[in-house]
Amino acid sequence: MFRASKAARMPCVELHSTAALMAASVEEFNAAKEKLGALKKDPGNEVKLKIYALFKQATQGPCNTPKPSMLDFVNKAKWDAWKSLGSTSQEEARQQYVDLISSLVGAEAPAVAAQPIGSTKGFQTLLMSTEDNITTIRLNRPEKKNAITVEMYNELIEALDHAGKDDSVITVITGSGDYYCSGNDLNNFRKIPEGGVEKMAKDSGELLKRYVKAYIDFPKPLIGVINGPAVGVSVTLLGLFDVVYATERATFHTPFSQLGQSPEGCSSYLFPKIMGAAKASEMLLFNKKLTAAQACEVGLVTEVFPESSFQAEVWTRLRAYAKLPRNSLALSKQLIRGVEKEKLHAINDAEVERLMERWLSDECMQAIVSFFQAKSKL
Repeated sequence: MFRASKAARMPCVELHSTAALMAASVEEFNAAKEKLGALKKDPGNEVKLKIYALFKQATQGPCNTPKPSMLDFVNKAKWDAWKSLGSTSQEEARQQYVDLISSLVGAEAPAVAAQPIGSTKGFQTLLMSTEDNITTIRLNRPEKKNAITVEMYNELIEALDHAGKDDSVITVITGSGDYYCSGNDLNNFRKIPEGGVEKMAKDSGELLKRYVKAYIDFPKPLIGVINGPAVGVSVTLLGLFDVVYATERATFHTPFSQLGQSPEGCSSYLFPKIMGAAKASEMLLFNKKLTAAQACEVGLVTEVFPESSFQAEVWTRLRAYAKLPRNSLALSKQLIRGVEKEKLHAINDAEVERLMERWLSDECMQAIVSFFQAKSKL
């Protein structure tokens, strides 16, 4: 995905409901009502109002009751939610209701570790599942803010290969817990192999190159669901996603110069292309941390959602996308991506070469030592 330049982008919109691509049956609607009663977690008032409004619209049509008194806060909120659906048809409201309940049920269901192709072991650092034509890869080190270890890099490469070959329509990457990903686990730099730091730099460079290549070559629509703060390589890779959805509490930080390092993930090329040279330099050179709203404004994020309804809204959207023809989406992505794929591979090679130089520099080593010294004092 190479998003349009800033001049051509539409303003960010914080919240949209997904239009139904096909109406749910009455049976599906009734089944969704039963599932609603089985939910264990309170989805929050905003989501509950939307559920109420969709139910009323699906069963009675557009709001036709008098507006409650301003002092009748509860019924006024319900009336406003129902009224906001306007002329949405009962069929479309029924579909949106079913999708919303399904997303809430899905969010409560534990992900199951997938069995990678050609392997008899499950993933240790990821959760992977396929449902409703959506393959989800979930970073699963929440106690470490989903920091990426060498093992996780290898498992992500394997998971992306698996997802690229399965029968799903779209692939989603998200995180477990409060963070999307805190970037590289700097403990990776503590494991010096027998060949010394030169061997470590070479091995790490080759691994990073393969990892970024997996994103460049990924054949299906790839969607980032950014459930919390994102740091380092988890941010720089976002230019290779086709769509990026973020909760309003997400932040985006690339503190490379603080650690004596340099950008990767093809961000040295894609970030200036997406957001303009000046904004990209603020992030990649001067470590500026962006809020979700700022990231959306510069085009790094497609859309921002309120935290209270983030999972429900996003998964409703994703399920609608997953109903689209699989081959059509994949072939269209190939047209969009193929124009610059060769260039991206060359940029990936150049970025990794520069990083390998930086990892061996006194500046980088001192920055990492300082990081661990500061951490040990906490």
